[in-house]
Amino acid sequence: MSIEIKVPTVGESITEVTLVKWIKKDGDWVERDEVIAELESEKATFEINAEQAGVLKTIAKEDDTLKIGDIAGNIDTAAPRPAGVVAKAEAPKETAAPAAATKSTAVAADVKATPVAAAIIADKKVDTKTVTPSGSNGKIVKQDVLEALNNPGRKPGVELFSRNNRPEKMSNLRKTVSRRLVEAKNTTAMLTTFNEVDMSAIMEIRAKNKDKFKEKHGVNLGFMSFFTKACCFALQEWPAVNASIEGDNIVYHDYCDVSIAVSAPKGLVVPVIRNAESLSMAGIEQEVVKLATKAKENKLTIEEMSGGTFTITNGGIFGSLMSTPIINIPQSAILGMHKIQERPMAINGQVVIKPMMYLALSYDHRLIDGRESVSFLVRVKELLENPALLLFGKEPVKSLLEL
Repeated sequence: MSIEIKVPTVGESITEVTLVKWIKKDGDWVERDEVIAELESEKATFEINAEQAGVLKTIAKEDDTLKIGDIAGNIDTAAPRPAGVVAKAEAPKETAAPAAATKSTAVAADVKATPVAAAIIADKKVDTKTVTPSGSNGKIVKQDVLEALNNPGRKPGVELFSRNNRPEKMSNLRKTVSRRLVEAKNTTAMLTTFNEVDMSAIMEIRAKNKDKFKEKHGVNLGFMSFFTKACCFALQEWPAVNASIEGDNIVYHDYCDVSIAVSAPKGLVVPVIRNAESLSMAGIEQEVVKLATKAKENKLTIEEMSGGTFTITNGGIFGSLMSTPIINIPQSAILGMHKIQERPMAINGQVVIKPMMYLALSYDHRLIDGRESVSFLVRVKELLENPALLLFGKEPVKSLLEL
């Protein structure tokens, strides 16, 4: 019996996808639920799993564009299981490796390498990222390691003074990103306002509490939770920054669905932290870790990237000192975080060295006026420089006295 492998429905607006890669090859035996192919839509990358065990027969080729419901291949479920191949549940236990091989295999645990190559990598402490494998199935051989050692600072296999061009097909995701960026430039009256924030208080809080925080909540205490919390307070005070334009209407959101820009293998993606205004610091950090991990593994769903009322992007992790982020339409504003850099600041007539960060707020002037954009950014600055305000959105004494 043969079952068809059809392109699944991945979203109401998605009509076609690209077959990026066959994980399993034509004629391979596949187990039930095993990942056999990787597909890419204009919004995300997703996988196809085998519905039953059997022999795979591929029909579509890599880089083919397929419609939803098209047949990519089939699985012959009547084919006999190959000799030596056992079901996952029956897989034999691993035997202990010989003592002589322990050192080399431990070093290259996540890398395919011959025993000799692995031994050299371990002995010379070679970064496997600098080694270009030339063996079968991407395996590193002895000569690959020796070439990396003989050419430090240069990527192996790259021809000197080369002027070769390498045309590559633009992915659906990159096409969508490109289209949306141009659309944002052409359809919004985008301006950017700047400010800077003294990060001393936040850095002190992190230094004192990061170990206990991780021990209790299981995640690191990063900067994103402070910025998200501060933005949520400011967004509720200046609702136009959290609004969007739909036709002739302005839609105000009574919740803060904060999008966070994440660099993924396939390009920039912007997953959403839902109801961020209702989450604790730990809750925000846990969502950031979950979404960032799924982004790096290309496992984000369309639902996790849809919506969002405001975006935060952190160019500082790449070393950016200042930039003008572009609006993530149909949103009306985006906050850009940047590199923390020690700078001399004049405080009470004295020059003091402080860890400073430039902030940039790009906004749609059709909806947000200068007063609102500047006031929003000043409020974010105030909350970050006085983290105690993040408890109530204002000074504890004034909150107590309801002032």
